[in-house]
Amino acid sequence: MAADPVIRLRGIRNQFGAAVVHDNLDLDLYRGEVLGVVGGSGTGKSVLLRCIAGLRPPQAGRIEIFGQDALGCSEAARREIDARMGVMFQDGALFSSLTVRENVEVPMQNIRGLDAGLRRELADLKISMSGLPYAAGDKYPSELSGGMRKRAGLARALALDPEIVFLDEPTAGLDPIGASAFDELIKALSETLGLTVFLVTHDLDTLHATCDRIAVLAENRVMYTGTMADMLHVEHPWVHEYFHGPRARAAVATRERTD
Repeated sequence: MAADPVIRLRGIRNQFGAAVVHDNLDLDLYRGEVLGVVGGSGTGKSVLLRCIAGLRPPQAGRIEIFGQDALGCSEAARREIDARMGVMFQDGALFSSLTVRENVEVPMQNIRGLDAGLRRELADLKISMSGLPYAAGDKYPSELSGGMRKRAGLARALALDPEIVFLDEPTAGLDPIGASAFDELIKALSETLGLTVFLVTHDLDTLHATCDRIAVLAENRVMYTGTMADMLHVEHPWVHEYFHGPRARAAVATRERTD
């Protein structure tokens, strides 16, 4: 992985009223890496994702994406940046009145010269890439299982062939088999498509299976970054408990049984 940051955050401040979530937060996301973002409840993992993805502006700081000032650039430049990124929200966040195929087609609507037939073909391709059967394209979100909705959300995130994908708790609510299959899918897609992935998760198995590097949110900022091996040597109380606690030991035991 080349040391080529596609996203640079400097001095980010996010707050809601008097409640400060992030203060003077710095973070780099490098091209081609899968970065796992973890932190305790209230540390603003999803807030940070939405901030970078342009869904809410920070109160202070600078965000550079693909070398451009994402907060100070023109609307046209921001649209170009957004077209190079895809977001998968928790539980897919699909439009309930649209079929899976129609949901995946939504980001394609504004592409000039892309007729309905080609949009449908491209949507079917993304649905297949996400691991869903062809028949899922005609189903509505209410007709899908939780795991299938997540895959449909991933298909929509991939609709415009993004270079960066944001994943918000992609395995939350899935059973262990479904979560493991989704982890394998993320890893395979990141390798075959050369994706850069910003992955918010609380799942230790996902961190082990997919992430090149981990960023820990604590005390209103990114307090630590490093590999899984690096995290095991951090002495911060929350970090130590997270990576050495009962769930961590259970995850290690499970991996040892399956290796």
